[in-house]
Amino acid sequence: MTPGGTEAERAVRAALAVAREAGDTADVPVGAVVFAPDGTVLSRARNAREELGDPTAHAEVLALRAAAREFGEGWRLEGCTLAVTVEPCTMCAGALVLARVARVVFGAWEPRTGAVGSLWDVVRDRRLNHRPEVFGGVLADECAALLAGFFAGQRDPADPFEAR
Repeated sequence: MTPGGTEAERAVRAALAVAREAGDTADVPVGAVVFAPDGTVLSRARNAREELGDPTAHAEVLALRAAAREFGEGWRLEGCTLAVTVEPCTMCAGALVLARVARVVFGAWEPRTGAVGSLWDVVRDRRLNHRPEVFGGVLADECAALLAGFFAGQRDPADPFEAR
């Protein structure tokens, strides 16, 4: 898969579908999909930190783990693309680099914790031996709306500054 406009949108739409599976759970609705070099889906995952009680259970990490088991190249995901609904954090960006993912396509920018161009740019750090291509802001408004809806539901109407 070489994301251009339509391919990148298709990839992020697939990640959005996974994110929506979070439904009424306590987990932030973030979805990730790993595509093989030929464009087939290797894995899909959504955030599951609350569900699993695991601080590393971000959608990207879970999808990378599953893809590595499926791809047959050990832990290396060379030529693969990861699509995710929100800009990856430092942990996830580091995992993308270590997995040798060829491309990351994401939706909403995350200025508070983003590590693929917003706050940090881990994946393009020249000191690292692998730097995936980045396609950011794909369907950003749709991805951001999903997150905004989730967080709006977390606030106590009596106190808009306190989350439940």
